[in-house]
Amino acid sequence: QVQLVESGGGLVQAGGSLRLSCAASGSILPLINAMGWYRQAPGKQREFVASITRIGSTNYADSVKGRFTISRDNAKNTVYLQMNSLKSEDTAVYYCNVGTIISHQGTQVTVSS
Repeated sequence: QVQLVESGGGLVQAGGSLRLSCAASGSILPLINAMGWYRQAPGKQREFVASITRIGSTNYADSVKGRFTISRDNAKNTVYLQMNSLKSEDTAVYYCNVGTIISHQGTQVTVSS
């Protein structure tokens, strides 16, 4: 019903930046308001990172406020995550979501200290 394809992960030094993208497709997309990102670090539970509604209202985890910026292109059904001032603790697999549907693929972000 919904397909999510993330891209943009990689290896970066602490203090660096990365931009993640997630393209969504599926017939039910017009019914879904929020898109966002979760992440899961090794040995830890998946945690919320950021979300954005169709009209642009955003919400962030405290750990990324001021460093990460979420945005979306409704025409392209794509959500982005601009990550600046990256820290080693940001290392994780990042998953995008639309509503309650979370991607199974994810994209690896590794921050070296």
